Amino acid sequence: MLLTRIKGPRDLDRLSQEELAQLAAEIRSFLVDAVSKTGGHLGPNLGVVELTIALHRVFDSPKDKVLFDTGHQAYVHKLLTGRQDFGNLRSKGGLSGYPSRAESEHDVIENSHASTVLGWADGLAKANEVLGREDHHVAAVIGDGALTGGMAWEALNNIAAAKDRPLVIVVNDNERSYGPTIGGLANHLATLRTTDGYERFLARGKEILERTPVVGKPLFETLHGAKKGLKDFIAPQGMFEDLGLKYIGPIDGHDMEALESALQRAKRFSGPVIVHCLTQKGRGYEPAVQDEADRFHAVGVIHPDTGLPVTTDAASWTSVFADEMVRLGKEREDIVAITAAMLQPVGLKKFADAFPDRIFDVGIAEQHGATSAAGLATGGAHPVFAVYATFLNRAFDQVLMDVALHKCGVTFVLDRAGVTGTDGASHNGMWDMSIMQVVPGLRLAAPRDAEQLRAQLREAVQVKDAPTVVRYSKGVVGPAVPAVGRIGGMDVLRAPAPEVTRPDVLLVSVGALAPMCLEIADLLDKQGISTTVVDPRWVKPVDEALAPLADRHRVVVTVEDNGRTGGVGAAVSQALRDAGVDVPLRDFGIPQRFLDHASRKEVMAEIGLTAPDIARQVTGLVAKLDGRYDSEPAATVD
Repeated sequence: MLLTRIKGPRDLDRLSQEELAQLAAEIRSFLVDAVSKTGGHLGPNLGVVELTIALHRVFDSPKDKVLFDTGHQAYVHKLLTGRQDFGNLRSKGGLSGYPSRAESEHDVIENSHASTVLGWADGLAKANEVLGREDHHVAAVIGDGALTGGMAWEALNNIAAAKDRPLVIVVNDNERSYGPTIGGLANHLATLRTTDGYERFLARGKEILERTPVVGKPLFETLHGAKKGLKDFIAPQGMFEDLGLKYIGPIDGHDMEALESALQRAKRFSGPVIVHCLTQKGRGYEPAVQDEADRFHAVGVIHPDTGLPVTTDAASWTSVFADEMVRLGKEREDIVAITAAMLQPVGLKKFADAFPDRIFDVGIAEQHGATSAAGLATGGAHPVFAVYATFLNRAFDQVLMDVALHKCGVTFVLDRAGVTGTDGASHNGMWDMSIMQVVPGLRLAAPRDAEQLRAQLREAVQVKDAPTVVRYSKGVVGPAVPAVGRIGGMDVLRAPAPEVTRPDVLLVSVGALAPMCLEIADLLDKQGISTTVVDPRWVKPVDEALAPLADRHRVVVTVEDNGRTGGVGAAVSQALRDAGVDVPLRDFGIPQRFLDHASRKEVMAEIGLTAPDIARQVTGLVAKLDGRYDSEPAATVD
């Protein structure tokens, strides 16, 4: 096989065009076989095989910097830079699902949040200029979807201002409405206008541009303006050249020779250049090509021949939310939904199908989404903005100054909260409960099971004068965890025996960690330590009944799947101090460090967020209070 002979990018230089075509076929076969066993981002990588090969033949990585926005399309890049062991992809000790500096000198950026690559590229190009590195180049690959993000346009504005600073921007346009036979402008100028592919190209261009605030519609109209001449009428270069960027394309993203020719021209140019490539997501794998939803953007373990899942999962947190949103939509006409280019992953597809006029996809623009939600709320609607927990970080200022300051009734639903595991550091939802703690008036719910998710979502959308947040984990929702009582607004999940006048431990359980907290209580009981377990349900603000309840216990323990700094434990500690309750408190949560990719279970074990680890430390704390030994108990997780 040719692929096994590729140990680094320069090995590509010796291959003929026929061999390059063979290599592309081998890579696609390898990806289908490997990713079907581990899960991962399959469709995007199948679409960039030829493009990645061409990039590494034209640019000399790592001297030249080849950057990928988001990075989920970097599997081919990994293969071409000496990383062909995909056996443990996205698993502990295996390859990351994104670029990783720890893996290779060819990986420059590993932040897998979208629309950032052009900012990185701008900075790297400036560094080359400042340090006089004229023989160094920067090539940044960004998808058409990522161009809907405001950061991309901010970067383009700055990049275009430097007419003589070399920088190559590759727009990977993988929308499936484009025919795969469309080639570069030089080869298709005479026929492109009259092909169905061109009409579809213009339609898609209109769709993208009309989602771009302020400038989108005027730029689209520019494409149709006869005053620009035949060349601009045929190619969408007006959009970029009006910004001062040289435009090359559209190029058939699966034509190796056309790609190399375009990239060579761009590399030689003395200023910023856009190379517009049309690629087919999922190319070469029929199940992906036939997938109407997202062309197998991300898959679990599948049968390679059919593309069908190997196992059928039980109900997920996302699916519970999806069904409840449809029920709410039927009951209330003011309920609308917002997504940031993730309609299906966050569970809003069913709502969109049922209420197509009440769903708004803002593109990869969480900041705009949050402020637009404030406007919707002010106009009389109640928006539900569903987004991954890690992505709400990007809209903090808008949550604070647009939604909260104006007392807008907006509900933020955070999927993938807590440790998510396999997608690595940037996707763990471990900051939301800390960040949201500082927002005045905001109320934050952490449901423990499906029943509570449905109930707390309904409670959230009843709030009209403040932002609300409902956050839940990734994956399968666990069994119901019934309450045995209620104190204030808190559910009591376990109570000590009636004869115990002052229990040892008040265990505050946050969200989906309720089953683990009950297991901790069982382990403590075996050590003769009496425990009350409560679920606050709404963790912000801290329930007023918590301080007097804590005062009736010897020690308070909080357990959360959020960063410890500024999290629920910190808020509970402050509430106890404010109430004059002088009870020892230990908070267990996620350490404030970036966590390597592994399964959720493995990450939780690594950071000590397991029932045995916590029970052991709490046992030591109680023993110290009893004076059973003088030494300090084992350190808490930090």
